[in-house]
Amino acid sequence: MSLVYDEYGRPFVILREQEKKSRLKGVEAIKSHIMAAKSVANILKTSLGPKGLDKIMVSPDGDITVSNDGATILKQMEVEHQIAKLLVELSKSQDDEIGDGTTGVVVLAGALLEQAEGLLDKGIHPIRIADGFEHACGIAVQHLDEISDVIEFSKENSEALYKTAYTSLGSKIVSKCHDLFAKIAVETIMAVADMERKDVDFELIKVDGKVGGELGDTKLVHGVVIDKDMSHPQMPKEIKDAKIAILTCPFEPPKPKTKHKLDITSVEEYQKLQNYEKETFEKMVKQVKDSGANLVICQWGFDDEANHLLLQNKLPAVRWVGGPELELIAIATNGRIVPRFEELSVQKLGKAGIVKEISFGTTKERMIVIEECSNSRAVTVFVRGGNKMIIDEAKRSLHDALCAVRNLIRDNRVVYGGGAAEISCSLAVSNAANNISTIEQYAMRAFASALDAIPLSLAENSGLSPIEALADVKSRQTLENNPRLGIDCNLKGQNDMKSQHVCDPLISKKQQFLLATQLVKMILKIDDVIQHNDFQK
Repeated sequence: MSLVYDEYGRPFVILREQEKKSRLKGVEAIKSHIMAAKSVANILKTSLGPKGLDKIMVSPDGDITVSNDGATILKQMEVEHQIAKLLVELSKSQDDEIGDGTTGVVVLAGALLEQAEGLLDKGIHPIRIADGFEHACGIAVQHLDEISDVIEFSKENSEALYKTAYTSLGSKIVSKCHDLFAKIAVETIMAVADMERKDVDFELIKVDGKVGGELGDTKLVHGVVIDKDMSHPQMPKEIKDAKIAILTCPFEPPKPKTKHKLDITSVEEYQKLQNYEKETFEKMVKQVKDSGANLVICQWGFDDEANHLLLQNKLPAVRWVGGPELELIAIATNGRIVPRFEELSVQKLGKAGIVKEISFGTTKERMIVIEECSNSRAVTVFVRGGNKMIIDEAKRSLHDALCAVRNLIRDNRVVYGGGAAEISCSLAVSNAANNISTIEQYAMRAFASALDAIPLSLAENSGLSPIEALADVKSRQTLENNPRLGIDCNLKGQNDMKSQHVCDPLISKKQQFLLATQLVKMILKIDDVIQHNDFQK
């Protein structure tokens, strides 16, 4: 226990270190944190790059996830250690802000902490290490600006965007349909992008999937796909020049809001009730027909009587459509969501060129496709695959590619992949460290060594000799003054990443450096851990 003495020499307890508390202090605490972070980073190391391996995660209820996406792996791992949880948050913030590069940022943070451990062993104070890392990170980010290339693109010429999407998908499970998914990602973003504001509204993009077929059957629909079918099997399966009433009110007679009970004692009363219900239904259907609608999409269900009445009046309907899907249909068709039948009018109807019901294989599963919408900015990517696991991973891969293209719309500067940017920054930081006279130069050199962890991992995962490959590229970058040289992961016989079309958005790489350095600084500043051990009893 921690004892302190007052002015009379009497001891009193500040912190009682009995069985209920465990405590780590000083360098011992920092090293414990570094070890936890390194073990998490080592798990992700083998998933980095185009030849990275996948991980399989089995949840407590037996669900299987196969992925090599850093954020997904860490989220599913359910780590317990407090510092390991910070790395999970790190990959999540990279995923939320940028959408890609979640594995790289964790590997870089792990490498920085590994280098910091060596400096701590030399007796350098953690704060001096943190300051050195901060300075080095500033130099590296500035160097990224200097070596970045501006790429030109337009709605007509999107070849440069395609190459970036292609790079993002290189390490994913969908790489056998590489071209198709890269084209879909670029077409999707170009369809919804606002070029004036340099922004992309992801709310307009829906990624849906259905088991069956193969990945090559994935397609982009300029409209909306909903996992529903027509409410009656005899309703038409295809409606051209559709005028859609989008309703959030149910097709049923109005009910009192309070609890109620109706006693029917005679046949006449029952018939009156039946007639009232029928009249109400007929009035509702008439109001829809009078507005000029030839298709109803309703958020709620309706019973068989209303369904039969809709069929008799030749008014096709889709029921139980979810709120987000309803909003997307309204955006796509330029319609208004109507809460009451009385408010229906021609101006509030959505318009689409064609609405059709499609079925899949022999499973009797059907979906509604709304195409040729009046607002073509809302799109749906419809993913097919052999099983749910592949579809989920394809959706995640596509999300990363969409984010990579979105980042270029925001800022059209790129740096080259294959570890080229990291090696170039490593050389720049090493050179800058030679001009620093204070003890921070050791931390800066350590930062430069940590940056080499990315190309080393890429070379190792690609089956190359890591140290040999890194030394070769590093010397060539220095001699030729060419920051585009990186690790030849795809074994194409050349190291120039520009000619291999391997590129990353600049803002993604910058964010990786800044987030990893920020986290490492925070971990180095923690020197005391006080933990209750009640749960271990």
